[in-house]
Amino acid sequence: MTTRKIIHVDMDAFYASVEQRDAPELRGRPVAVGSAQARGVVAAASYEARVFGVRSAMASVTALRRCPELVFVPPRFDVYRAVSNQIRAIFADYTDLIEPLSLDEAYLDVTEDARGIGSATAIAAEIRARIRESTGLTASAGVSYNKFIAKLASDQNKPDGICVIRPAQGPAFVATLPVKRFHGVGPVTAARMAALGIVTGADLRDFGLDTLSREFGSSAAYFHRAAHGVDDRPVRSDRPLKSVGAERTFDRDLIAQAELVEALDPVIDAAWRRIERAGAVGRTLTLKVKFADFNMITRAQSLAVPIASRAMVAEVGRAILLRALPVPIGVRLLGLTLSGLDLNRVAAIQSSLAL
Repeated sequence: MTTRKIIHVDMDAFYASVEQRDAPELRGRPVAVGSAQARGVVAAASYEARVFGVRSAMASVTALRRCPELVFVPPRFDVYRAVSNQIRAIFADYTDLIEPLSLDEAYLDVTEDARGIGSATAIAAEIRARIRESTGLTASAGVSYNKFIAKLASDQNKPDGICVIRPAQGPAFVATLPVKRFHGVGPVTAARMAALGIVTGADLRDFGLDTLSREFGSSAAYFHRAAHGVDDRPVRSDRPLKSVGAERTFDRDLIAQAELVEALDPVIDAAWRRIERAGAVGRTLTLKVKFADFNMITRAQSLAVPIASRAMVAEVGRAILLRALPVPIGVRLLGLTLSGLDLNRVAAIQSSLAL
């Protein structure tokens, strides 16, 4: 089999870097994209802010406590999407096999080498240079023989760096890394692994598949392959959207039924805007409820016909919420997510009407 040539490109502190690019007075200062309100959350942080321990998804009050000089700017997603489209246009000059993961990162399979450059490393270097020239922003890249290692490598020399891991180097590279850096190993799984004495890739490699299966079930095979530097997943340019939705954090905890029903309306509006933009319909709507103590529950309802309008999102969403009431303590966040998607809205709607 031909060894794949995979590049993972990851923009450096993308949202914050766009803001610093467009507002010179923010350059060199700790910047957070998000809201400084009491219930605000950091969406992205500049590298100057990260020095103080400010991270994305952190509560704004915590971020300000760690960095009193932190400057908050509201997000401008239309601008971020426009810049992302510029970057993807550059990718398309080198390959048709592009798998975006978000606005600021993507996998590229350059095995076929559309421009005849002859080296994935040279392609990654050229892409990074073109991104800097056309957008004024920096990107880091990982170059390797599979997606798992390419993604790890892109983070290795951030910011504005490149890391190349060749096939002979893959297993040794993975062995040196903490497992908490592995995709799919979140804080809970990392803690479970640590309790078993698994801290590095080498520790994970030394555990047999049977043992891992007893501890981690269906995820064990993935962990086992990853620890040996193996990942057979192809880059999928047509990777389907699995879900779409929105959530909102409130300025104060809500507990009364009337308040919660009213607070769901802007969540419905935001979720429907994203659903409509994605051109999707789906059959399952999930309500997310996060309480004041940060514990969370989800409740879902699946329909026999596609949920294809704001009215249907509102009707089903409110019904799920009412079934979840009363709540034991105050609610700090509500979210709605549509899944079981069919991205061909017209065909899906016509199908439901035919029934």
